[in-house]
Amino acid sequence: MIFHDAYISLPVHSRVVIDGREFTSITHSMSVSTQQGGLMADLVYVGEGDEAAIARQDVRGRIVLIDGIATEDVTAFASRAGAVGQIHISPNEHLYEMCVSPVWGNPSQHTRTHLPRTAICTISHDDGAILRERCLKGETVRAALWTEVDTGWRKTPLLVSDLDASTGGADAPFVLFSGHHDTWHYGVMDNGGANATMLEAARLLAERRADWRRGLRICFWSGHSHGRYSGSAWYADEYWDELDRRCVAHVNVDSTGGEGATILTSSGVIDELRGVAADAVKAVTGQSHAGRRQGRAADQSFWGVGIPSMFGSLSHQPPGPVKMLTALGWWWHTPHDLIEHIDPANLARDTRIILRVLDRLLTERVLPLDYTVYADALLAELKSLEDKLAEILPIDRLKRAAEKLRINAAALTAVASTAPDKDAERINQTLMRVARALVPINYTTGERFHHDSAMPHPAWLALEGLRELARQDARSTDLPFFVVHARQTRNRVAHALWQANEAFEAELQGPERGA
Repeated sequence: MIFHDAYISLPVHSRVVIDGREFTSITHSMSVSTQQGGLMADLVYVGEGDEAAIARQDVRGRIVLIDGIATEDVTAFASRAGAVGQIHISPNEHLYEMCVSPVWGNPSQHTRTHLPRTAICTISHDDGAILRERCLKGETVRAALWTEVDTGWRKTPLLVSDLDASTGGADAPFVLFSGHHDTWHYGVMDNGGANATMLEAARLLAERRADWRRGLRICFWSGHSHGRYSGSAWYADEYWDELDRRCVAHVNVDSTGGEGATILTSSGVIDELRGVAADAVKAVTGQSHAGRRQGRAADQSFWGVGIPSMFGSLSHQPPGPVKMLTALGWWWHTPHDLIEHIDPANLARDTRIILRVLDRLLTERVLPLDYTVYADALLAELKSLEDKLAEILPIDRLKRAAEKLRINAAALTAVASTAPDKDAERINQTLMRVARALVPINYTTGERFHHDSAMPHPAWLALEGLRELARQDARSTDLPFFVVHARQTRNRVAHALWQANEAFEAELQGPERGA
């Protein structure tokens, strides 16, 4: 058990009062607390609260009324625009607990200014509809908000257990297997179901420990729900060097076993592990996994280190008539997340998928990381930019480096298929070096030692400087400024590809070079 300092925010109480009527409400983790007298301001309706919708109206000193579950991006947009409060309208009668900080993990002196600066509440769909209609009619609607949130530094626990392989020393590689143990309310599915999956998977895998070629490190995080992934982010920072040297992959598990969760095709997975996910899902369910990119969620605090990762939530609800933030069931993040919403058969099914994934990562001679899939995905991104940038800042060398990456990755896969055990260890070290170079440019800005924000990110975030340039009018006087940043972006990506290709080629040219 490890106790560490974490910036935790616990919602306590809220009130929303309009024209003498009090609406049932909740406040949110990382909302600001109002003074004892609350705050009063006019409402302004901003639809779903995207940045453009908020910018179209003067929200300074006002309370924004927003359709949908409270999220970190809408909160950030409203804070930046000068709103003093937010009232979110739930998509149904339930009020969904949320953490609305756009800061990933604990805030530093540099990121604390990005924390929300508004009082934030949620009310039900029907109550919200009344207020929305009044706003759309042009009425002046005066609202009073009170929020109380217990926010500050406190000690929180992480539970860490190492199951070592029968071979290898203290610095032997390991697979990181994680999930959060903090919850909203009882949280039987989120995350009790996943905690059960973790314990059962570890128990069954340990029975075959003699077959393991690498160890299993099991981590139960705190601060997922109330600290914006503060536990996993702290762990990544505190154990960065060890993770860099030893961790081969990260498997996260969240909200397994939900009733009605029949969709197994859309869980998030990094490109080079898509085949592992697809094989496991197909073997257990017969469904074809789509290989969806991972989102900015699920304690994925290890991309900066360069660790390939997969999953988070695994099984999902079929599409329904109500637009929800997640496909995890209407009871998610509410007091109704109880044992009645766990389907034992689904829980066993989800656990079998996790077992198959972990068994491969623990026992296969050569790590099942397929960088031809990564190269194909990167080439597709570069192709979408190539013509737009051809006359401004050519990216031919990036394309050539990505093509070389695909060739090298395929060649190493062929060599690995027949390599003796003594060579397999060295090949695995090569794959880890490649991951350290390539994972960050796929899922981060390229910064390995600081966490990017918790805001939604575009695919291939490290390419964003090139995309920004491609979006500019070639006649714009601002173009040279964008070229400066784009050139630096190109260099970062080119360097990462060079590092990966150098590692591949050193191994392919012979043991004496790859050692």
